[in-house]
Parts: sequence; C-alpha cells; structure tokens
Amino acid sequence: MPIETPVSPGGFRWRLVFAALGAIGMAIIYGLKVNLSVTIVAMINQTSRDAAGHAEGHESLAISDNGELASDQCFDPFAKKNSSGKSEDGPFVWTEPEQGLVLGSYFWGYLITQIPGGRVAELFGGKWVFLVAVIMNIAGACLSPLCARAGYEYMIIMRIIQGLGGGVTFPAMNVMVAKWAPVAERSTIASIVYGGTALGTVISIPTAGLIAGSLGWEWVFYLHGGLAAIWCALWVIFVTDTPDSHKFMSAAEKQFIQISTGSGTKKKTPPVPWKSIVTSSAVWAIIISHTLNNFGWYMLLVELPLFMRTGLGFNIKENAGLSALPFLCNWLFSIVYSNRLDWARHNGYISTTMARKLSMGIASVIPAACLVGVCLSGCEKTAVVLLMIIGTGFYGAMFAGVFSNHVDIASNYAGVLMGISNMAATIPGFAVPAFVGFLTHGETGTGPWHIVFYTTAGLLALEFVLYSLLASGEEQPWNTGNEAKDAESAEEDQHLAKPEE
Repeated sequence: MPIETPVSPGGFRWRLVFAALGAIGMAIIYGLKVNLSVTIVAMINQTSRDAAGHAEGHESLAISDNGELASDQCFDPFAKKNSSGKSEDGPFVWTEPEQGLVLGSYFWGYLITQIPGGRVAELFGGKWVFLVAVIMNIAGACLSPLCARAGYEYMIIMRIIQGLGGGVTFPAMNVMVAKWAPVAERSTIASIVYGGTALGTVISIPTAGLIAGSLGWEWVFYLHGGLAAIWCALWVIFVTDTPDSHKFMSAAEKQFIQISTGSGTKKKTPPVPWKSIVTSSAVWAIIISHTLNNFGWYMLLVELPLFMRTGLGFNIKENAGLSALPFLCNWLFSIVYSNRLDWARHNGYISTTMARKLSMGIASVIPAACLVGVCLSGCEKTAVVLLMIIGTGFYGAMFAGVFSNHVDIASNYAGVLMGISNMAATIPGFAVPAFVGFLTHGETGTGPWHIVFYTTAGLLALEFVLYSLLASGEEQPWNTGNEAKDAESAEEDQHLAKPEE
C-alpha cells in the first residue's frame, strides 16, 4: 500500500539545505580520512624501500622462462617512476606494515566514540556534536605534516585523535536525519547526506594527487583542512537540531516535517532498551550487514589507490584520477537510485523491508561479482578499472539500505543504533589495512591483491544471505516504549488477578 504522508508544501525546501550541508560535512570527514591513502604514496621514499627490499631479497620479481615478467606482474617496480625519469619519492622510509598502521590507526579512535557519540546526540542534539567532530578532523589535518616529520608514531597518534572525532559523525547525523527527513523522503535525504562520503572521496583523492604532485605532499593537508573550515560557519548559521527551531524555514514546511516525523513533539528522551536491542534480529541484521559491507567499502576506499600504484603500476597523477572515478559513479548512482526507490515506496510498489533488502542485494552481489572479475582479468588494466568503477558505483545502494534502516526500525534510538552498528563496522577499518599490509609486504604484482579481492567477495556474498534472512523495515515495538509498558501492565494485571491465600 502507498505510504500515507502529508502533502509536501511548495517553495524553498530547507530540509534539502540541511541534506546538502550534511553531505558536505560528511564529505569533509571522509575527504580528510582518505586523502592520506593517496598522499602516503608521495610521502614514501619508494626507491629506497624497493632497493632495500630488493637487496635483502624480501621483494623480487617473478620472471618466466623467456625472461619476461610473470602473469601477475603488471609492471616492473624497479623501472623509472615516470617517462621523464623524475622520482615521485617522498622523505619517509616506512615499511608496508608501518604504512598499514598509519592508515588503520584512524579507526582505533573511530571505534571508541560511536555509542557515546550517538547517545550524547540523542540527549543534547546532533548539530554541535557533528560540528566538534569536523573541527577535530580539520585541526588534525593541518597538524599532520608536523607529526609525520616527527615520526610515524606521532602520525598514528594524530590519526587516532581524528578518528575520535570522526566516530561521532554517523551517529550524530543519524539523529538529525530522523528529525529532518519525512518518511516518504527518508531514502533520498539519507542518501544525499551519507552519499557525501563518496563525494568527499571524489574530491579528495584526485586533488590530493594533483596537490602532492605539484606543490608537495604537505600542502594536501594544509589546503584540504583550511578550505574545510568555511563549512563550519555555514553549518552554524543554517542548520538546527530540529526543524521547529529553524529561523528561516516556512511554517508550512515545519508542519510537514513535524507531522511526518514527530520531531516537533516535546517529549522526554526515553532510556535505551538495551535488552530489546540486543535480542532484536532486525538490529543484528543491520550490525552484520554494516560490518561485512564495510570490509569491501574500506578495501576500496583505503586500499584502491595503493592497488592502482603497486598492483597495476599507475603513477600518482593517473592513480588519483582513476581512484576517484569509481566514487563519483557511486555518488551519482546513490542519488538517482534512492530517489526512485522512495518513489516506489511512496506509491506502494515495494515495502520498506523489501526496499532495504533490495538495496543491500545490489550493494553486495554486484560488487562481489566485479571483484571476482578483477581477479580473472589479470593485467588487463582497462577491464580492471571498468570493473572497479561498476562495483564501487553500485555500492551506492547501501545508503538507501543499511544506512537508512536504523531510522526505520527505531527512530528514537537512531543515534545509539548507528553507534552500535558503525562501531562493529569500524573493525574492517583497521583490519583491512593490516590484512593488505601483511599480504603485500615484500611482494609485487597482483597475486596478493587477488587474495584480498576473493576474500572480500566471499564476505559480501555472506552479507547478502544474512541480511535477506534477518532484516526488517518496520518500526519495532520497543522504539516507543510500548513493549516495556505492555509487559509491566501484564505483570500488574497478573498480580491483581492472583487470589489471596
């Protein structure tokens, strides 16, 4: 059946301004998180690393009987870095495991603040929590060159601090989406906001490569961090915790959002029903799907530039552009797909539960198939890049899937639920760099990467099966506290009905 909602008023839509600024905020967080994935290529003295590994016998090329490179060697890493012979090397001689620690340490801090950040946002509002998180990441970016020169250990500490701020962003934003997004527009607004993660990647990766190649690796952090500060003023002026306190929004739009979401109702924030949450199959479906899906997402987000460089042999400028293209497709697909999905839901062609399951099916099965295709493509660079673009592009359906599902089942606890699932989903954030670093340490070619891709494809297939079996798009009884009240009432009635002895 069609979703019964009030008619959206005409005129300027401030909820879309919220969505746009939320998307830019998420883009800043993700941009400052992933720019290191490209910049680290320019920071590392790869000539010294290759020469040391080659001299020690830790890194060697597989050569066939006819003297050519073996099938999994797509390029000669000991050849000149580019056609001019100019080295793209940086000052740091960090090993692959050390690089993995630097890339993965962000997620150590990110893991800690998920649930606390969600609850604080539920109690006091998400606007300021989100703002503080962005400021922490901006400051961390601007201080990163100083920390890197002091030693990779100091870089790890700074990345942890950035992660502490980044950890509250998704839970805080989910609290705000629950209050700002009308039911019939939930998939669209959530996809616009969370799609900012892909947009940040699209902007950050190519500009990081261009800046590092032209001005030097330090300027990647200075420019990205400095320009992001402009957003802070816009967020403070044009965004509020709830629509009803917005200074510029029309009364008609406020009423429309309030009726649809109940955000205008003044009510005490209920306690968290931990037992109901822990025993809910719908919650576990979100946790499992979010975690397994993130393994593939972080593999593409954090490691794709490294694969393009060490697996396929692209230089830093080619690497930056090609690494960003899949995420541009991801962002574009997520916006178009979520809009059509909301249209289908609103008109009763598809239930919310089926919409979420369909979305996660698209975001898992298609990327898994593309990763298998990458392994089978060998050194065919065109095929590999095309498959990466397709796989990453269809990943955009996840924003209308698991990322929208928390609000579906329990809007009152959207922050805590996002904190729980995103905390579990953070594990791949530091597991993936460590896993890749372990497999690629002292190795060249695509062989080690194929192990990574096959593993990821298997986990995505498992995610599809489990989410299809367990997920729900319906509001859970414990969201409104009725479950607890009914149990208490039944116990009281039973006590009253008990005959006196």
